[in-house]
Amino acid sequence: MREPSSVGFEGNGAVSSPPQALLERLKDYGQEDAFALWYELSYEEREFLIKDIESLDLSRIDRIIRCSLRSQGLPAAAIEPVPESSVSTVEERSQEDRERWWKMGLKAISDGKLAVLLLSGGQGTRLGSSDPKGCFNIGLPSGKSLFQLQAERILCAQRLAAQATNENSASSVQIHWYIMTSPFTDEATRKFFESHKFFGLEAEQVTFFQQGTIPCVSKDGRFIMETPYRVAKAPDGNGGVYSALKSTKLLEDMASKGIKYIDCYGVDNALVRVADPTFLGYFIDKGVAAAAKVVRKAYPQEKVGVFVRRGKGGPLTVVEYSELDQSLASAVNQATGRLRFCWSNVCLHMFTLDFLNQVANGLEKDSIYHLAEKKIPSIHGYTMGLKLEQFIFDAFPYAPTTALFEVLREEEFAPVKNANGSNVDTPDSAKLLVLRLHTRWVVAAGGFLTHSVPLYATGRLFTLYFQGEEI
Repeated sequence: MREPSSVGFEGNGAVSSPPQALLERLKDYGQEDAFALWYELSYEEREFLIKDIESLDLSRIDRIIRCSLRSQGLPAAAIEPVPESSVSTVEERSQEDRERWWKMGLKAISDGKLAVLLLSGGQGTRLGSSDPKGCFNIGLPSGKSLFQLQAERILCAQRLAAQATNENSASSVQIHWYIMTSPFTDEATRKFFESHKFFGLEAEQVTFFQQGTIPCVSKDGRFIMETPYRVAKAPDGNGGVYSALKSTKLLEDMASKGIKYIDCYGVDNALVRVADPTFLGYFIDKGVAAAAKVVRKAYPQEKVGVFVRRGKGGPLTVVEYSELDQSLASAVNQATGRLRFCWSNVCLHMFTLDFLNQVANGLEKDSIYHLAEKKIPSIHGYTMGLKLEQFIFDAFPYAPTTALFEVLREEEFAPVKNANGSNVDTPDSAKLLVLRLHTRWVVAAGGFLTHSVPLYATGRLFTLYFQGEEI
């Protein structure tokens, strides 16, 4: 244990005992142990602790802790498969539907009604990097980062919308890009965009904002102290985007810009079709509050969350793979031949602005967070505690209407989560998916390649021929 500081606290005007009003507030919420080591702290450390505690919205945090702990173990409504009528499958879509949705989406983009919302709070720790994950280069020949790939797809959507509506210049069509960072990635993300001149986008069409953090707690709900003068905190999950949009008044900002629809996705998908006109047109055509792109589950035990209906006639929502009973996960729909619970959530969502406002208010009112038992850095070394998080899919139970839109995994889902050498979701596997898709596009357009493209991550190559030419 450290020796108490010998600085004369009272003589130099410093506070010699904890501020009484702040201590009483902590006692009201059972968190007075945050001041347990007060008398061992230096003047600077005491000042830091006071500021740290004063930065917390104690009544809100107490409500979240109590509601979240109380909700654990409560019985949930039984789940049912998603009704067939709620899903647009690839095989049932007509060419006429696709063209109509494409045109509707481009018109909405041209009218400035679409914004793109990127969830980018994570670091590339599992990829062996401390940089924001969006800065990561997956190894494409171009050397482009995930951020650059996504920015260029926004530029492409703007250009297509301008051409479709006979605008004089692609710059006359702008899609606003809202990028959620975290306290750990915000500065580095901003600098990365600035150093790359926003990848050709206008600086004013990109808005950065931070997700919140929330104290880590013990199983009985008490704050864990990371140091004697700092409460241990962690980001509040990608679902923290809803409260962050509300607290930063960005929902009002969207409304002032005439935005009505928000395309929301996670940063770690190398094949994400940002601002997809077809998906947007489908969403508008269905007139729903929320929609999600889904891929078919590859096999019953695949570790992905799936969409379900919660309760008889209830809302669509997502359950994690660990929540799905083995027999349910393996059950087959005899009429379709598909798994009964087959629609995987891949974090590709579309929301109306009105619905985002509703979700932000509803989640705040209910104050129920997911609890994850983790090792938390503390004054006693790493200790087991609880992180509180919300997830992006927590919005769906609030939606009066939700539609699902099937996409092909090999065309729109290349996750980058693990370092090369892992079994799945690596930069190499994502790079391979991107190269194979682009190869198909080149061939379909009548072009040819000058280099072979790997067919498997092991390095086996396939050689394409087109009109007698090796490609």
